[in-house]
Amino acid sequence: MHFQLPLAGPNGEHFDVATFLAKAGVGRRIIKLRPKQVFFSQGDAADSIFYLQSGRARLTVVSPDGKEATITLLSAGEFVGEEALASVGRLHLATASAITDCTALKIEREEMIRVMHQERALADLFVKFLLIRSMRTQADLVDQLFNSSERRLARILVLMAEFGEPGEPEPLIPAITQATLAEMVGTTRSRVSFFMNRFRKLGLIEYNGRIRVHKALLDLVLHDQFAGDNSERPSISAPQRSNPRRPTRGKPPAARGDM
Repeated sequence: MHFQLPLAGPNGEHFDVATFLAKAGVGRRIIKLRPKQVFFSQGDAADSIFYLQSGRARLTVVSPDGKEATITLLSAGEFVGEEALASVGRLHLATASAITDCTALKIEREEMIRVMHQERALADLFVKFLLIRSMRTQADLVDQLFNSSERRLARILVLMAEFGEPGEPEPLIPAITQATLAEMVGTTRSRVSFFMNRFRKLGLIEYNGRIRVHKALLDLVLHDQFAGDNSERPSISAPQRSNPRRPTRGKPPAARGDM
């Protein structure tokens, strides 16, 4: 998710949003995280919002019985922890952690609210972010409800690849395990492994430690050229043969000599 950062303030005065989100200052500081380090954990007090300057991160939730699920991936140019702006005493409902090396601007709740009230450019940017996040969440829900596991996996790989301008090299996605992909798709790791092998045989992806997504997979997702739910399982090589002499359940076999 990327934004064109506006520069003008509410009355035409110069306010450089890019500079505000790039540098430390009053109520804001730059933090650096290594892979697997957390911005915040589920249940922590939501007193700050983060702007991801570089790197990739993810949001995860843990159920009361300890089951963890990845709910979204984050890329440079996105905010995370926006629930901090909703009300005082709010708690984070998920855990945000780094997938790759990350640099982020940590902005205190009061400072973010103050600047948004004073500078329409920042408020406009943040509202645009919220709308895009809402649309993506809705698309994720529709994907989960109506699409096959194979198509959901393909869509996630395409989103992680973030294809750019035509002619750019086909990108490597951040290092991610098949178990994490399974959490996001809502299926098992073995099913993800099966689909990944099929994508590779079809020339849609290649991987040797890191996954490279080809634009052919994007075309497949855009044109919905998947076989449907039946494609979620490998085809059976031969049907089981029925035994013609097996009697029908609940009905005694006919006596020899009956007409």
